[in-house]
Amino acid sequence: MFLIITAIIVLIIDQASKALVRSLMAVGESFSVIPGILHITYVRNSGAAFGLLPNQKVLFFVISLTVIIFILYYNRRMKVANRLLAISLGFLLGGAAGNLIDRLFVGMVTDFIDFRVWPVFNIADSAIVISVILIAYILLTQRPKEESHH
Repeated sequence: MFLIITAIIVLIIDQASKALVRSLMAVGESFSVIPGILHITYVRNSGAAFGLLPNQKVLFFVISLTVIIFILYYNRRMKVANRLLAISLGFLLGGAAGNLIDRLFVGMVTDFIDFRVWPVFNIADSAIVISVILIAYILLTQRPKEESHH
């Protein structure tokens, strides 16, 4: 349940923020939120994160769909009991779905969070990065069950 709720929240925030940027700004337009630190800059991205592999729409569609299907299958089959893992998979699911929706219905991913020292990104990208960090944390801190040597 944590996985699905997290994914829905991420997806709603991602899609609402992108729709707002698309409706209020022209591509390339930018304004400062925190001068010298944070700007909102409307960029359309045909590639992966940071514009890597531009115009590979089919590849990213297949990857996103595969990730979504795997997470849903894993969640249904394994009944994820670890709340932190469920939340982290929810971030990944919501992020993958958010960028997939952009590719399908807008043609490109809408990016707008701009720190000027890093490529422009969006909420879905952030959710995916948070997911990877949380999963790494779980893997590094979760102790394997001790085997009995009786």
